[in-house]
This record gives sequence, structure tokens and C-alpha cells, in this order.
Amino acid sequence: MNIRPRTARSRLAALLPASLMLLAGCGAEVAGGAAAVGALQAQQLRQAQQQQAQVVDGLKAAQAAGVARAASAGD
Repeated sequence: MNIRPRTARSRLAALLPASLMLLAGCGAEVAGGAAAVGALQAQQLRQAQQQQAQVVDGLKAAQAAGVARAASAGD
């Protein structure tokens, strides 16, 4: 009867480090994926900011043109 618990313990002792290594590998993969997603989101943010700046510039130009037309119509 004393042989079985030793066998189970030795199996557990062998499986525990292997399990920890697998979990550590998963953690590294998740961290790498999160970094890739973060970089993609940063790029999308820069593109959105550039588009916003273009829209604001277009609106300012349209407003300036409207003011110029109104001023010339008043003359």
C-alpha cells in the first residue's frame, strides 16, 4: 500500500513543472497578442486623428469661404 502514494506523488512531481511551463507559455502568447492588439489600436488612433484633422480643416475652409461670400455679397 505504501507504493501507490509514492507513485502518485512522483507522477504529480513530474506533471507539476510541465503544467507550469505550459501555463507560462500561454501567458507569454497572450501577452504577445495583447501587445500586437495595442500596437494596432495605436495605429488606428493615429489614422483617426489624421482624418479628424482633415475634416476640421475642410470645415474651417468652408466656413471661411462662406464668410468671404457673405462679405462680397454685402458690398
